[in-house]
Amino acid sequence: MQTPILEEHKSGNAHLAEFNGCELPESFAGFDAEYRAARETAAIFDTSWNAIWFLGGRDRVQYLHNVTSNDIKGLAKGSGALALLLNPQGRILAELEIYALPEKLLVRSHASQRERTLATLKKYIIGSKVEIEDVTERMGSFAIEGPQTPEVVHQLTTIENILPMGLCEATIDGHACWAICRGYFGMMAVEFIASREDLSMLWCKALGIVRHLGGTPIGMTALNALRLEAGEPWFPVDFNDAMIPHEAALETTHVSFNKGCYTGQEIVERVRSRGHVNRKRVLLKFSTSAPPPSGAKLRADSAEVGFVTSSAYSPANGSAIGFGYVRRERFAPGSVVEFDGGTAEVK
Repeated sequence: MQTPILEEHKSGNAHLAEFNGCELPESFAGFDAEYRAARETAAIFDTSWNAIWFLGGRDRVQYLHNVTSNDIKGLAKGSGALALLLNPQGRILAELEIYALPEKLLVRSHASQRERTLATLKKYIIGSKVEIEDVTERMGSFAIEGPQTPEVVHQLTTIENILPMGLCEATIDGHACWAICRGYFGMMAVEFIASREDLSMLWCKALGIVRHLGGTPIGMTALNALRLEAGEPWFPVDFNDAMIPHEAALETTHVSFNKGCYTGQEIVERVRSRGHVNRKRVLLKFSTSAPPPSGAKLRADSAEVGFVTSSAYSPANGSAIGFGYVRRERFAPGSVVEFDGGTAEVK
């Protein structure tokens, strides 16, 4: 999958690479400059790795409420939530962002799982009055995040303050788009979703403002380090159909325990009542500056106790950090495990 603003990235001397099936900028000005801009001024980055669907029909809310892990019926217009699409065994098939619009729902998930996610959603309609429109090929998105984000947005468009995970309509130079208050590394952020034919113009307009304020575009390398520092896991790298929600440590952000039945709910409730899982996703601080690769084995007392899912060098920590899954006897904060090349402390 190619981003709609590929040509703009090429003209901006971006180094491109493949990330989970999507061709995106790896870097622009270099890691140090991009990291500093994100922390001190503003960063703009391409988020066109999402599949995007609109759900219409009178049963759309009840239907999505019945098949996902979070409370969709409780969403007010203009608000959103993170949810999981599970199989009957409680395994994570997809992470969904769901936003309530006046006449439909806007749903996003990672494009690498687009076909399976769409097929699963359609499978569960079963007579409900629901229509799913796949607009992935017609839309794209980018985000602005950092301390100067409010000023960038003020110069770019006129929108009211948006609550976290809120959505509103916006207009930039006469072009309609959606604005979402969706952060990726724990700072003030606004993400814009627009048609593919408008996205290049909107990107260039926003980029000019960001640069004027001292910011810069950033690639996936810097974004990966920033989101790990913020403790933000990514689907499908850090959790996928090999995990259940409690193992992935998503039960407080993606799951409602008061909504009743949904696909996979029996397993989720059973784990909650049992009170523990045998392994869990944890944040790791490595003893080296070189991040270990995804899949690197974690050991304790010569026995394998887990594996790394993602990692990056963290300037804030002065070492590499990352996510990994560790067995129950080793996932308490302060526990130390080994990998080929060094040790890792559970944070």
